[in-house]
Amino acid sequence: MIGGKAAPGYLTAKDIIKLICAVAYIVNSDPTIGNKLKVIYLENYRVTLAELIIPAADLSQQISTAGTEASGTGNMKFMMNGALTIGTLDGANIEMKEEMGDDNIFIFGMNVGEVENLKQKGYNAWDYYHNIPDLKEAINQIRDGYFYPKDPYAFKNLVNILMSHDRFFTLADYESYVKCQDRVSQVYAKREQWLRMSLMNIASSGKFSSDRTISEYASHIWGVSPNYARLPSPKPPPDTEMI
Repeated sequence: MIGGKAAPGYLTAKDIIKLICAVAYIVNSDPTIGNKLKVIYLENYRVTLAELIIPAADLSQQISTAGTEASGTGNMKFMMNGALTIGTLDGANIEMKEEMGDDNIFIFGMNVGEVENLKQKGYNAWDYYHNIPDLKEAINQIRDGYFYPKDPYAFKNLVNILMSHDRFFTLADYESYVKCQDRVSQVYAKREQWLRMSLMNIASSGKFSSDRTISEYASHIWGVSPNYARLPSPKPPPDTEMI
């Protein structure tokens, strides 16, 4: 299940949504796996949908590139409701890992230092394309219209961004992500272990309360402190005459 929305002028995001829906059509109508695996795109993801999805989720994917601080508070909501997380060392994922311990979260990909080193060295998506066969096949399928035969060129701009202008270094984390998903599958098959990890997520989520967050914002960012003085009782309204 993939949820999201895009601003009217955000063409790349709209292309990504279109690709998700195209892949969903191919997967969902496949005669071999169509009754075993479904890809569902949730339109206009918002609080109303989150209230239904988050309590029912088993696994939350928080896959932003380390250092982008794009992993916000949604992952904490999944954590509080017992979903496990597969994610990078970015944003709130780091704080969550500190609370629950390394054994109760699935971490993959580069850390901030490795991302910076890759920036200095120079990221070349084609290196990963040529060295990882299944990744190459996936990119070729997207580029050549496998998922959208009625318009084979629909995703060429998206592939061009991914291969030549990707400031998120997506392909650098691909192999680590796939291996981590294999580990997720292995643990999911061990019901007792999965449930124990889920309980550890719930039990470790207390730090992420709104009260603590507001208190820290007040002291560290806004520079204000609570005023516990008792407010005076409101004065009665003055007498008025009907005119």
